[in-house]
Amino acid sequence: MSKRSVISTPHAPAAIGPYSQAIRAGGFLFASGQLGLDPATGDLREGIEAQTRQALANLQAVLAAAGAGVEDVVKTTIFLADMGDFATVNRLYGEVFHQAPPARSTVQVAALPKNALVEIEMIVLIDN
Repeated sequence: MSKRSVISTPHAPAAIGPYSQAIRAGGFLFASGQLGLDPATGDLREGIEAQTRQALANLQAVLAAAGAGVEDVVKTTIFLADMGDFATVNRLYGEVFHQAPPARSTVQVAALPKNALVEIEMIVLIDN
């Protein structure tokens, strides 16, 4: 019997490669990075603000599919194509994580899939 299970929802974009939207393992959920892709069309939103809002909405849909919410998130990693977007992303992130925010890392990367401007991944504590 597997000690892990796949979490998937149509309310977030399908994986664009050989990976799952999230994996539940023990008391944790490991959510793959989400881009600012519209789950209905698969199109990337325009601009850093729209992409950040959509990436966070996509992650919240994955969390909901696992029976979790943002209050259960213990660690996030944000990947930015341009660190100049940090203030905008930080502001929008703060709108979602306004109480007891999780631990976080933010890094600039050379490029993201589909030429996205931001990607966000999460680690979540889930009650067994």
